[in-house]
Amino acid sequence: MKIHQYKLEELAQLVQGELIGQSDLILKGLASLEKADVDYISFVNGEKYIQDAQLSKAGALIVTSELTSKLEQHQNFIVVDNPYLAFAILTHVFEHKITARGIEKTAQIHPSAKVSDSAYIGHYVVIGENCIVGDNTVIQSQSKIDDGVEIGKDCFIDSHVTLTGFAKLGDRVRIHANTVVGGEGFGFAPYQGKWNRIAQLGSVKVGNDVRIGSNCSIDRGALDDTILENGVIIDNLVQIAHNVHVGENTAIAAKCGIAGSTTIGKNCILAGACGFAGHITIADNVTLTGMSMVTKSILEPGTYSSGTGIFENSQWKRTVVRFRQLADVPLTKIVKRLDHIQAQLEYLESTLKLRK
Repeated sequence: MKIHQYKLEELAQLVQGELIGQSDLILKGLASLEKADVDYISFVNGEKYIQDAQLSKAGALIVTSELTSKLEQHQNFIVVDNPYLAFAILTHVFEHKITARGIEKTAQIHPSAKVSDSAYIGHYVVIGENCIVGDNTVIQSQSKIDDGVEIGKDCFIDSHVTLTGFAKLGDRVRIHANTVVGGEGFGFAPYQGKWNRIAQLGSVKVGNDVRIGSNCSIDRGALDDTILENGVIIDNLVQIAHNVHVGENTAIAAKCGIAGSTTIGKNCILAGACGFAGHITIADNVTLTGMSMVTKSILEPGTYSSGTGIFENSQWKRTVVRFRQLADVPLTKIVKRLDHIQAQLEYLESTLKLRK
């Protein structure tokens, strides 16, 4: 594999930063402050990393202008307003990219499918009737693209991905290994002690610049479509049920489960292992901390939590006992006790004032 090397001057131009030091310094990659050597560039994302940066052997550092004076032992810098963003941009420069184009001989493509000449179709990929694959899209080995699926431009479909249910993907969508988009939703009608399957007639619509991790399930809708708007990012092991609607730029961390017909707003952050009841609405700009269980709609932006924080084990056991005791006491009785205590305190305060 060819290793790409860049001059410090070239990297500074790519992130629109100010170069300080040796412009023709050759760098062959990004590395952490601890692991970097003279051939690598690293970044300093704030004051708390100053000590690590002082000890770092990195050939160059991405920093803010305020930090350069505190790193006198270094001579080569790219100065930017946001070092973390500059780092993110440069990861794409050093990323290993799939440059192959064309269709591997082992792939099976239906004659009615329209596959761009600039796309890459890997070994043992199956593409069904009336599918569309856009320019520069890469589909890795052993993926299945079912009938009627449409994939936009510059997409990346990893190995063993299944796209079905007439799903439609926008441009620059990334889907990682073993994920299923458009699978049958979990819809059943109970009658006389039996579950009667509901055929899922909707689809899945995925916007532009969406990222879906590995081992996820995005179910198609029962009647209306399941929708992921532009810029949604999804971690591994996430379940999104039928008819869910996720707004623009929302981030969903691993092991979240969203039940059917739930609407998630724009710019939300769902931390790991959050669970959602069905048929509820979450407003824009809502953050949910890890393992939150959402059973009703959230209509105002803000940060919400429902998971119980960690305790030392013996303290946790005592807390559980107290929870159970509270559950056994009627709320009205607790309120009366508190009112009685407050009255006693007020009486004591007034008595002390009189004595003075």
